[in-house]
Amino acid sequence: MSHDVLAAADHAMRHWLGAEPGRIRLGSDAHKRLFCRMLLDTHNPYKPAVIEWPALSEDALHRITSLPIWDIAVQTEGKAKLRVATYTAMVNDPLLHEALTMDGDEEARHKVVLSKMVEAYGIALAPEPTYEIPSDPEWGWLVTGYSECIDSFFAFGLFESAKRTGYFPADLVDTFEPVMQEEARHILFFANWVAWHRRQLSLWRRITFECKVMRAWLFLIWERIGIAKGLDNNGEMQDANFTLTGHEQIGIELKPGELLDLCLAQDSYRMDGYDPRLLRPTFVPRMARLIRRFLR
Repeated sequence: MSHDVLAAADHAMRHWLGAEPGRIRLGSDAHKRLFCRMLLDTHNPYKPAVIEWPALSEDALHRITSLPIWDIAVQTEGKAKLRVATYTAMVNDPLLHEALTMDGDEEARHKVVLSKMVEAYGIALAPEPTYEIPSDPEWGWLVTGYSECIDSFFAFGLFESAKRTGYFPADLVDTFEPVMQEEARHILFFANWVAWHRRQLSLWRRITFECKVMRAWLFLIWERIGIAKGLDNNGEMQDANFTLTGHEQIGIELKPGELLDLCLAQDSYRMDGYDPRLLRPTFVPRMARLIRRFLR
């Protein structure tokens, strides 16, 4: 693709307004059309197979290859694409099914991007585990969505910090930038799906759904605070905390408060270009602001 075509695709991925005018009621068909069309219309058609991975200096190559994140990054995307596809298969609504299919295809593409990168730079990976189909597809989709809400919030700040300090070379930053923005689109889509889906349920079905939501959050908190460290033979749980401690592991000297400020700023920056009638993911930023009040 030419530079102009790539620039146009990048701009279209970051800026979108729905065609329907006026206020949108949460849970309505108009709301569903808004968040589904956002995901579909902002798709960036880059192809991992033709990405030209930039040559790195010896120091930069060592920094990148020594990061302890590549195994879990590839495995996380492998789980995500399976969980999204499993939930998509049970959705009958044509537009929602199309949008979820796009979401799952992009998760699969992220895995290909990572696989191509580790191949290009000679990063050794542990053998991938067998990915299990979730027995409850909806719970698997919730775990994926809320996990991305947590991980993306911190990844936005870490990515920007690594960019500013030069820890990631500029060419590599440019290569991964579309992947970062895709994650912003995914969590925006997910937050609106949750709000819409809640309003489709009867009282008793909503109680069941909220129990699943709570179960998903408890699982993710359990995973990330390290209670399960050492229980997984693949080391998966140990790596799950990278988004919380990554600034230390990649040698970026940021105080906790400074890191949260950067994450909050980048979260807003990546969401600002989309229709203001779409709900933004709020739980993780709200918790970050609460914690920030007690940090210098």
